[in-house]
Amino acid sequence: MILICASSDGNNLKLSNKLCEIAVEMNIDAKVVDLVAEQLPLFTNTAKKQGAPENLDKLFSLFQEADGYVICAPEYNGLTPPVLSNTMAWISTKGDDFRVLFTEKNVALATHSGGGGSKVLIAMRIQMAHLGANVVGREILTSYSKPLNEESARAVLRQVNRSS
Repeated sequence: MILICASSDGNNLKLSNKLCEIAVEMNIDAKVVDLVAEQLPLFTNTAKKQGAPENLDKLFSLFQEADGYVICAPEYNGLTPPVLSNTMAWISTKGDDFRVLFTEKNVALATHSGGGGSKVLIAMRIQMAHLGANVVGREILTSYSKPLNEESARAVLRQVNRSS
């Protein structure tokens, strides 16, 4: 299963849903997780000491069950959005080695950004590679003036699906 992670409740959620729709049309098992809807509290050492959020087990399991990922995130001030960073912080506290969630899994990067979007793709590429993922070469970059190229999306989804 490919897990498509929406890191905003706006255009990146729409992009995530469209990519999932395309994957299903290609007979690829895919699922969207809306990281905003998960409403994880802000990760801090104090929050960690108070205990993990109730939905962290479910979220961790989704990542664990996935054969690969598509991470959809807008560019926030040249970096990833807080919801993505916060999710990564929380799941990194689960288990003995959270990197098994990423090691050797194919990951594609996608963005719908009002600005250029290239900086968030670079930031995500660095983070996913650091975690041991195989970040596919092709990226999906859409904006208000650049709609999704569905042929390119299919190629990206095929690359991610090779891990299953």
